[in-house]
Formats: sequence, structure tokens, C-alpha cells
Amino acid sequence: MAHSQAPQELPVIAELSRQTVRVQLQPNDQTALEQALARAEQGQQVLWVENTVKEAQSRYLDLAARAAELNIECGLLHSRFTAVDRARLEAYWVDAFGKPGWQHRSARGRILVGTQVLEQSLDIDADFIVSRFAPTDMLLQRLGRLWRHTQTPRVRGAECEAWLLAPDLAQAIQNPIAEFGATAHVYSAYVLCRSLQVWQTRQQLYLPDDIRSLIEATYAEQQETAEMARWLDELENGTRQRKGRQALRQLARIGLALDGKTLPESQVQTRYSEADTFDVLILRNLQLLKEQQSSCLVLLDGQEVILPWQRHRLSKLQWKKLTATLMRQLVSIRPSEAPAATAPGVLEKYGLQHCFYLGSRDWQDDESLLRIALVDQAAMLHGLHGSAAHDKATLEYRTDLGYRFIKS
Repeated sequence: MAHSQAPQELPVIAELSRQTVRVQLQPNDQTALEQALARAEQGQQVLWVENTVKEAQSRYLDLAARAAELNIECGLLHSRFTAVDRARLEAYWVDAFGKPGWQHRSARGRILVGTQVLEQSLDIDADFIVSRFAPTDMLLQRLGRLWRHTQTPRVRGAECEAWLLAPDLAQAIQNPIAEFGATAHVYSAYVLCRSLQVWQTRQQLYLPDDIRSLIEATYAEQQETAEMARWLDELENGTRQRKGRQALRQLARIGLALDGKTLPESQVQTRYSEADTFDVLILRNLQLLKEQQSSCLVLLDGQEVILPWQRHRLSKLQWKKLTATLMRQLVSIRPSEAPAATAPGVLEKYGLQHCFYLGSRDWQDDESLLRIALVDQAAMLHGLHGSAAHDKATLEYRTDLGYRFIKS
């Protein structure tokens, strides 16, 4: 019998493509918008990444009208689409920006606006990226969509470059809420300021070589004074609006770049705060068919789904397929922007309890965990029987924009 030997560690040399990325911090959104249009007009494929759905929708509307005049294709991708619409959009844009679209890539320029969903495992290869400033690990994820494949055909004049929409560092440290805007409600003010300190002097990156040093520089523990000490204390101990996280040394463990996973923007804020969401079932129509003891649900594409009131009328497999179909019509929305609640007892009359968990059976005045919204021909959302969907805002669902919350 051969003698056993002690295990040895052998280095694994990975075949990684190395990329040099030019980086520019840009304080002016309008300047970046003009640059994105100019590059797309040249035939470049441009990504624009925002940190919130609302900002992404607003930016898409800014760009889409101008893009149409310049023969630039413009699209939007985020988490507030139904699963059906999101799958359709992802398939289209992955083909357009990925290898399947190489032969058509030079035919016209494109601008895809999105949120954190663009950091996920989508094989998108952009010529130029504009990104709202974010924590270092997330910025690195976004830059990973830039010049991904050496074989990708690119128009003459394209450069591997990223513009980061960021405020002045000194002003950001003094008042991060005002300077970072909505981003400061998604990410920790301290982490944003630490990240901005790290990126402040960077004009060029070498990827993947610089990844570790950038992350370590951002998350290394250090003594803070003045305002930075205040933001660090808020990060660790929390505020009235946001629960505190563990000490800074724990942040690297939940850093997206370290474990290779990316959360959608609907969940990303839970890295530093707690936020619940409601599932919203979006339909064209919902009617009771009393003679058939069933409900008729009309989906966004016009398909009609019949939902029996009695569970025994369908097999387990049939219920499973029916539930899967309806689940693809859901959008997850935070409570303040969700449609008005309908009592669980009302939803039970439609047989929805067979496909969704509505909450406790002790209804009384309880609210359902499921919200219902009916979309009309003008893309406006309403509650059941034509009731207002929200008492303080207009709600909308469009297949190109997704779910929108528009304050009155």
C-alpha cells in the first residue's frame, strides 16, 4: 500500500481577460446624457445604470424621445416588471448586447437604462457605461459589463470608458442626503463617502488586478472624525429610518463582489436597512362567473385564466400550473407605493387563496398580503370595481416602463 502524503496547495492560474478602463467622475447628469446620446449616435452600445427604479424610469423617458430622433434604440430594464415582461426584455437586450447580436451590432447605436438587475448574470457587453455612484463593490460589478469579450465588434472610436455620476467629495461628506439624493436612501452614507474617497483620484483601472485593492481600501477599518464619524456611527447603530448593521468588518462578508452574487434593487437596500414588500397581481380584468362558480382573470397579454372557487375541481398538477402562470404576473412593491389593500375575505371570494397566501384566516379588518391592480387601456392602475388604486398617487403599468408610482 502506498504511503499517504500530506496534501499540498497548488496555485490555479486562471485565464482572465485583463481590461484597462478609463474612469471619469461626472457631477452633471445633463452632460452625461449628451455624451451617451453622442456615443450611441456613433453606433456604440451604451449602458446607463441608476440605483432606483424611479430614477431609471425618469432617465429612460429623458433619453427615449431624443434617441428616437437619432435612430438610436433605447430600452429599460429593472425589477418592477412582471416576470413575463422582464423575461422578454432580458432576452431581447441580452441578444442585442451579447454575442447573438454581433452581426447587427454596428447597424445602430443602443442605450439600455437599468438598475442593479444589470449587474446580475446577464451576458451584456457595453462599449460605454454611465453609472450613478454606488458602493465600490457594486461599481466593479457594473464595470464588469464593459468590453467583456475581446472578439466583440466595436465601432471605430469606441473606448473602454465609464462615467460615474458623483457629487463633490467634501460636499457629500457634509450632507450625503442632499448630494447623493435617492442613492443615500438605498446605501449607507458612510459606505458611499468611503467609496467616493477611494474613487476620487482614479482615472484608470486595471481589471481584475485592481479589484482587491479597491475593495480593501473601501472597507478597511479606520479611525474617523467629524462628519465621517457620525456616518460610521449611523451605519453601525442605525437611525430612526434605518436599522444599524454590524461593525464595518462585517461589510466585506455581505459585499456583492466577494461572493459573486448580486441582489436586485428591490432587495439591495436590505444590506443596510430592513424593507418589506407587497406582491401586486397585475391584471387586465377580474370577474366573478357565478354560474360557473369560478373567476375569470384576464392577463396583460389578453389571455383568460379560469380560477375555480373550489379546490377539488382541479388536480394538484393543474393548480401548480395555474399558480405558476399567475405568479408570473406579480410585481414586488414597497408598501408606500403599493395599491390599496383589499380585505382577504374579498379576495377569497375570487378563489385566489388557492394560489396565493393571503394572510391570517382571522380576517376581520386585517389586510391581505396580496394586492390587486387592474390596468386600463391608458395603462393606469385601478383597484377592484374601479376603485382608486392609491389615495396619494397615480399608479401605472406599461410594458416599456414597468410599474410606476406618480405622486399627485
